[in-house]
Order: sequence, then structure tokens, then C-alpha cells
Amino acid sequence: MAQNKLTFTKLFSYFKTAVTGKEKEFSSGSIRRAVFMLAIPMILEMMMESIFALVDAYWVSSLGANAIATVGITESVITLIYAVAIGLSMGVTAIVARRVGEKDIEGASQAAVQSIFLGITVAILISIVGILFPKEILALMGAEPDLIAEGYGYTQVLLGGNMTIMLLFLINAVFRGAGDASVAMIVLIVSNVLNIILDPLFIFGFGPIPGFGVQGAAIATTIGRGTAVILQLLILFFGWSKIKVTFKDIVLRSQVMLNLIRVSLGGIGQFIIGTSSWVFLMRIMAEFGSEVLAGYTIAIRVLMFTLMPSWGMSNAAATLVGQNLGAGKPERAEQSVWKTGKYNAIFMVFVSFVYLILAEYIIGFFSEEPKVITYGALSLRVIAAGYVFYAYGMVIIQSFNGAGDTKTPTIINFFCFWVFQLPFAYLAAILFDWGAMGVFLAITFAEVLIAVISIIWFRKGNWKSVKV
Repeated sequence: MAQNKLTFTKLFSYFKTAVTGKEKEFSSGSIRRAVFMLAIPMILEMMMESIFALVDAYWVSSLGANAIATVGITESVITLIYAVAIGLSMGVTAIVARRVGEKDIEGASQAAVQSIFLGITVAILISIVGILFPKEILALMGAEPDLIAEGYGYTQVLLGGNMTIMLLFLINAVFRGAGDASVAMIVLIVSNVLNIILDPLFIFGFGPIPGFGVQGAAIATTIGRGTAVILQLLILFFGWSKIKVTFKDIVLRSQVMLNLIRVSLGGIGQFIIGTSSWVFLMRIMAEFGSEVLAGYTIAIRVLMFTLMPSWGMSNAAATLVGQNLGAGKPERAEQSVWKTGKYNAIFMVFVSFVYLILAEYIIGFFSEEPKVITYGALSLRVIAAGYVFYAYGMVIIQSFNGAGDTKTPTIINFFCFWVFQLPFAYLAAILFDWGAMGVFLAITFAEVLIAVISIIWFRKGNWKSVKV
């Protein structure tokens, strides 16, 4: 009993240190401790990000299948924005982590500022398209006229306010690269609390606030994310993290900007490949009606909630790789990846069993419509069957990115998503008439293939010599 109490006390102490961000050195000492100290706040950060989608799905589900389908279609388009934001953030994390490993904090701060400039420029261009053409975007995705009429406001607000998404990802990437994962976590906690409070107020109305329906979910989410961005900027300028931005840093530095773009292009490419594939899969799913699409949308949001801890561990591996390469310790970087992959696999196996057993109950929490529950549960089970492969695939892909080798994952994604997944999904779902099951199988098989190829490529070790 005393031994158990001691172990629990020690674990709690480690957890407290991790979430408060007191641990700053990750290129020496215990690798297991370093993984834990970085992964815990990153897992919590990623879970906070996915809570946005779950909270929206919960409240919007009461508005009917059209509203849920609107959210699903819009989110599939928003994933293209995520592709750019995450792709840029990969370059930011890689460069900041490498500079921190080299003890060049000023260089890390300069990279942070250039990433913000780049994010703002891209977001403005996307906002113009989203504000002017929300109906056309939904129609292009195969939405029916009544769905477009009911839901275009949701699309317009989310795309128009995409700068909050872009900057939230980029600035948190700065914190992660610096090893200040707890700061990124705190920012998203604040953002989520606001979203949870504001969602029902703007969807259904309260007092002087009118009910905006499904559009209200987008308004609440944008306000929550916008508040988080303001908090991020305050933290950067007032030096509450390892990276501090001063007014002398707020200038355009072409060499730093070009280096950031060079490293980020591969990240943007790999996620545009992945997310555009997701958009086409959603387009195929739209062929089977709003109820099937709604079930798939709910399932994907639930799956994303449990994939976020895996993303957290993967991001921890990326930071460890970047900082250890910067410190001239490539073997320690590699050991960090394999240990993180093992921990991720253990977690994912547990989650997959939960989904296989409780799929109907989980989907039933969001909808009472039988067809929605049937296809949502089927989606959960088929996709979760490959979770143990996702575990290693995600960690290794992010480790390439953390090393600054964003080209390799781009090639892997191109082959697995565009050459394999999309043709398989179309042939199975449409030509062979397997319906939605064809899409679900395509997702699982593609992720398994990614894991196998990435492991083989990682073992070659070329990523250790990449310069950023």
C-alpha cells in the first residue's frame, strides 16, 4: 500500500510539473521523463482543440440531420485551412525547436514573428473567398438546396474568421517548438471554456442574444478562438514563455521568411494532400444522403477526439527530435521516437476496444435517428480497427517533420492518399456498390499503409542529416 501511494505521489508530481511547464530541458536526462513532460500538456492541448468540434456537434445535433451535415461538409472544407495552418506550424516547430536546441533564442523569436506575418497574409485571402462564396462552396461539395439555405451562414462565419484558426495553430507551434507545451495548453483551455459557454447562447438565443441556429456555433467558436489568439500575443510580447517577441522583431526578414516557407512547403503539401483526400471522401459520402453523412460526421468527430492525444504524443516526438538534433544528439532523437510510438500504441489499442464494444452507445449520445446511429457506429468500428497502426504512423510522420524533413511525409501521403485511398474509395463505394463501407475501408487501409512505409523509411536514418 505504501509503495502504491509513493508511486501515485511521484506520478502526480510529474503530472503537475508537466502541466505547469516547469521542465525546460529536453536534450539531456531521462528520455521517458522528457516524453512525459512534453506529451502531457500536448495531449491536453490537442484534446482541447477537438472539444471545439465535439461541443458544436452536441448542440447542433438537436437541430436535425441537415445542420449536422452542414457542419460536416464545412469542416471538410475547413480542413484545407488546417492543412495550411498545420503545414506552416510544422515548419515553425522544426525551426524553433532547432534554434532552441542550439541555444539561439533570438533566432527562434524571429522565426515566430515571420510565421505570424505569413499566417495573416494567407488567412486574409481565404476570408475573402469564404465571405463572398459560402453557398457556392457548399453546392460544390454536393449539398442539397435546403441544406445550403439552412447552413451557409455557418460556412461563411467559419471561413471568414479563419484567421483565428491560422494564428492559433501557428503561435501554439512556436510554444511547442520552444518546449513550452503547457502555455499552448492553457491558451486552448481558455478558448474552450468560452466556446462551451457561448455555443448554446448563440445557437438557441438567450435574453438580448438572438438564436442564430447552426450559424451560432460558428460565431461562438470564432469568438473563443479569437480570444485565445489575443492571449497568445500577450504571452509572446510580455515574455511569459521561453520565446519573447519585442518591437524590434516586428520587421519583415526575407531570409528567415524564405527559410520558413522552404521548410513549411512540405508540411503544407502533405496536409493538403491528406485533407483534400478527406474532402473527396466527404463528397463520396454525400451521395448516400444526409443521414448517412450525419452518422459519418459524428463518428469522425468522436474519432478525432481520441486521435488528439495521439497527435499530442506525436508533437512531443517532433519537439524532442528537433531539439536533440539541434543539440547534436541524433541517437537520442531516434530513441525518443521509438519510445513515444510504443506509448502511443498502448493508448490506441485501449481506445479501439472501447469503440468496437460501445460504438452504438457513443453515436447515440449525439443522435437518436436509427440510420445515423447505424452508419456512425459502423464508421467507428471499421476505422478504429486500424488504430494501433495509426499510433506508430502518426509519431514517425511527425518526427520527420520535427527534423525539418517535410518532403518525405509529403511523398508518403501522396502515394497512400491520392494513389491508393481515393481510387479505392470510389471503386468500392460507387462502382462495386459497397456504399459507405467502401469509404470506411479506404480510410483504414490507407492509414495502415502509411504506418508500414513510414517505419521502413525512418529506419534508413536520412532525416538525421537534414539542415534547417
